[in-house]
Amino acid sequence: MGYNIIVLAKQVPDTRNVGKDAMKEDGTINRAALPAIFNPEDLNALEQALQIKENNPDTTITILTMGPPRAAEIIREAMFRGADTGIVLTDRAFAGADTLATSYALSAAIRKHGNFDLIIAGRQAIDGDTAQVAPQVAEKLGLPQVTYAEKIEKVADGKVTVTRRIEAGVETVEAPLPLVITVNGSADDCRPRNAKRVQKYKFAATPSEKAAMKPELAAIVDARPYLQLKEWSAAFVDADPEQIGLAGSPTKVKGIVNVVFQAKESKRMDGKDQAALEDLVKELIANHTIG
Repeated sequence: MGYNIIVLAKQVPDTRNVGKDAMKEDGTINRAALPAIFNPEDLNALEQALQIKENNPDTTITILTMGPPRAAEIIREAMFRGADTGIVLTDRAFAGADTLATSYALSAAIRKHGNFDLIIAGRQAIDGDTAQVAPQVAEKLGLPQVTYAEKIEKVADGKVTVTRRIEAGVETVEAPLPLVITVNGSADDCRPRNAKRVQKYKFAATPSEKAAMKPELAAIVDARPYLQLKEWSAAFVDADPEQIGLAGSPTKVKGIVNVVFQAKESKRMDGKDQAALEDLVKELIANHTIG
């Protein structure tokens, strides 16, 4: 038996390279100023979907991403690793969305897509660290959810068995399909690109990308349906203009402060001096460096 899986993925700015131009005056991220990468925990989510597909060969994996047209890059990256196809939810009207507006837009796209058994996403994106979007999608779609997943153990008989990592340890839970699952970065790393798949899908393109291609490449995309990625607008998914983008985002950035950490002093001690080590730990707890 196969399953229809939607993996929510995001192309994010590489936060390892944040500089003075990383933010716009309105408090939103200046994505053009930063290198774009596949959100790390979304790759963990993709790997869980691929493992399900290995055990259920008729499974179809669709990547759904919201962002500028260039976000199609991560769909191709996912296809090189084993995904089947993807959708870019892109429209200027989506710009500046917070988690509430983002989850609304994604849920509208999922309703438009229909025909799914599982929605899998990374726990959170490195450009926001909120861990809110996928749970909000579940709430908007009226679906059960399992968060902090470390391993999707089994999908069978209309149920999913998931091992999840929580503060107190590890627990195994069971939930019915359809279901939303968020995956931790501690889950299995995503497999690397497959060379044959890179050759097969390297020309996969959205309509806007195809329009910019040379005629001979565009003809290849037209002739091979598996290379045709979808590109959906706000109007296409019937999104309410008041619930997307800045209009639908109650979160407002009031100010931005650059914080520079400097080592003002250091302490050296003998690792065998247990009393000194205990005093250092107490000091770090007292000034909230740890704990």
